[in-house]
Amino acid sequence: MSSKTLFLIAAIAVALGIGAALVGLGIVPLGGPAVDNGATPSSTVSKTAKPGVDDDAAYHAYDEGKYLTALKLAEEAAGKGDPQAHTLIGRIYEEGRGVAKDEATAAEWYARAADLGDVPAMLALGNMLAEGRGTMKDRKMAAEMYEKAALTGDPVANYNLGLLFLKGDGKPENPYRAADHIRYAAEKGVAAAQYDIATLYKNGTGVPFDGLEAARWMSKAAEQGMPAAEYEYAVMLLRGEGLKVDEAKAIGLLKSAAERGLAPAQNRLANVYAEGAGVEKSEIEAAKWRLIARAGGATDEGMDLLVEKLAAPDRAKAEQLATDWRERKQLGQ
Repeated sequence: MSSKTLFLIAAIAVALGIGAALVGLGIVPLGGPAVDNGATPSSTVSKTAKPGVDDDAAYHAYDEGKYLTALKLAEEAAGKGDPQAHTLIGRIYEEGRGVAKDEATAAEWYARAADLGDVPAMLALGNMLAEGRGTMKDRKMAAEMYEKAALTGDPVANYNLGLLFLKGDGKPENPYRAADHIRYAAEKGVAAAQYDIATLYKNGTGVPFDGLEAARWMSKAAEQGMPAAEYEYAVMLLRGEGLKVDEAKAIGLLKSAAERGLAPAQNRLANVYAEGAGVEKSEIEAAKWRLIARAGGATDEGMDLLVEKLAAPDRAKAEQLATDWRERKQLGQ
């Protein structure tokens, strides 16, 4: 994917505590946002496609890793008033590509690009204002940037704006407006928004409580491969929340989320193997996943007791399986 087709999703949820409020399990970054403990995907530094791809030489150079060439070409284009060139310069300085990382300079270039109407720049500047990176922290100004971008119909801007309304930070707290913006982004395919609107329906926040709608939206986020959504949807399937119990599908989702490092999914999978719920009962496999989940921060005294009570050879085998799994993940397998 060409760099010119990318824009930033705001990494504001951790700073605002929004995800934790939604799910009550705490949050961590997904995708770009690093490791998730099973709560929410709202914390994001990931990038999403922007309509329209052109063959701008500066972006081609950036894609090829020729960052100084990209910077030179972008500066030439910016001198002619190209908004996207301004944005690329900001990105180069923000990421420190071929130059020393300089968030203050990045913020200045994003501001110029935003003034010229570039939506990705509005989003990027909104992020920096929300977090106080390269500029003074100013949630109200961040909200203005997101709102300006949202008026163009940008789904990510609508999502970020919805998060601000949800928390009442930079915008007056308004769960109904929050839900409207988040639902719009969800309808446009933003996985984090699909996850969050599902949670809003599940909790009856800004929308009527509706288990069926919660399950429908969570399934959409899970289909996009979001581990936290896979886990939450699996739990819904196991409990029959808003839909029929489907152990086979739930276990497949749990395994996917567990393999991708989600500690609550790993722990739930340990319980599934311990109980033989939809899988062949295996205390060794249960212990393996419990050991992996425990290393990831999941607590479960009952499962810890199961591990302790295993015969020494079985516990040693489970420990080896857990070690093998971690080594495999470290190698990117």
